Amino acid sequence: MPPLSTFLLILSGALLIEAAAGYPPALFRAIRHPVVWMGTLIGALDRRWNDPALSFARRRWRGVAALLVLLTATSLPAAALQCTLAGSAAGLALLALLAATLPAQRSLHDHVLAVAKGLERGGLESGRAAVSMIVGRNPAALDEAGVCRAAIESLAENFSDGVTAPAFWCGMAGLPGILAYKAVNTADSMIGHRTPRHEAYGWAAARLDDWVNLPASRLSALWIVLAAAVTPGVSSRSALRAVQRDARHHRSPNAGWPEAAMAGALGLRLAGPRIYGETRVEDRWMGDGRAEAGAADLRRALRLYRRACGLQVAAVVAGAAFLF
Repeated sequence: MPPLSTFLLILSGALLIEAAAGYPPALFRAIRHPVVWMGTLIGALDRRWNDPALSFARRRWRGVAALLVLLTATSLPAAALQCTLAGSAAGLALLALLAATLPAQRSLHDHVLAVAKGLERGGLESGRAAVSMIVGRNPAALDEAGVCRAAIESLAENFSDGVTAPAFWCGMAGLPGILAYKAVNTADSMIGHRTPRHEAYGWAAARLDDWVNLPASRLSALWIVLAAAVTPGVSSRSALRAVQRDARHHRSPNAGWPEAAMAGALGLRLAGPRIYGETRVEDRWMGDGRAEAGAADLRRALRLYRRACGLQVAAVVAGAAFLF
């Protein structure tokens, strides 16, 4: 197995490449995206193995087997490729380029920025249309403050599971680590729901996703707290206080950490009661600030997010330089 310094070199390159270029639309049109390929396999296994006529226990075990197939199909070829390429500078560059397809620093920023621009230029309906691209709740039920809170919550939560978690697992295991993480995360988003079809079959994906996101959720909150210390107009002390007081009360074991940090830093209240489809979800508020948020708060959140991403990249590069 390559040393930790190799994994950090791959991660350093991946984060820098993705921040600069994202995932080019032309490439997506040509070959789609690795997550789409994973989703195709997950969907095929779901249709073939998730038989409603089977018992709850048998469907749960089939879900475990499907997750193992998915992880094997993604991580083993990546491990073989990494062992082959990691010994040369050109090989490391290629591994970094491949890993750069999986974090979402730039795309997350651009999607949230589109919500701010929509509100500023086209009013509430444009903001609702933009936020519907990144949240699952019913946009028609959101006023302007609700649109802004939803976008900021998505920014905070996806900073953890779309940026920090892929980076963490890439830093731990390189290309196989980041691919395995994205496979678990994609499986959870597709089948990890408490619905009649997926409560049993998706159990393994949901539970494993909670575990693999646990370290990144705490780390993402730390990056936000530290970034708040160097970002004008926000409060690092309030961010830390909100994390200590509110994070554990979120219905998700992980989402509350970055959401509470973001809420405290911005002086807002996030999460709380909200509507998904026609269902009202009662949840605790994160932060004790104002609930009325606007496009200016979205831009403050993005400024904080950029600094948090920058701190993460700087720490990874410094770690690679120290160990290499």
